[in-house]
Amino acid sequence: MQKRHVKRGRPRGTTTYEAKPAQAFGDAVRSARLARGIAQEELAALAGIERSHMGKMERGEHLPTLALILKVANALKMSAAELMTDTETNLRGADNPQP
Repeated sequence: MQKRHVKRGRPRGTTTYEAKPAQAFGDAVRSARLARGIAQEELAALAGIERSHMGKMERGEHLPTLALILKVANALKMSAAELMTDTETNLRGADNPQP
C-alpha cells in the first residue's frame, strides 16, 4: 500500500478565525467596556495588550486565545463566563435576526 502525502497547513484562501464568533466576542467586549465607561486604550492597558490588538478584537478581526479572554475579562472586572455568556447571546442574535 502506498503512503499518502498530507500537505501541512491551512488550505489556500481559508481564514485563521471564524468571523461570527469573533464579531460576537468583540461586540460583547465593546458593550462591557462602554457600560463601564472605559476607553479602549485604558482597557488594553489594564489587560496588558496593545490598543491596536484590542481594536482588532472589538471589530471582530481577531479571535482571542483563552489566555487573552481571561485577561480581558479580568480587566473588565467580570468573569470569563459572563463575557462568554454575552458572546453566546450575541451569536444567537446574529443567527436569528429580528425583522
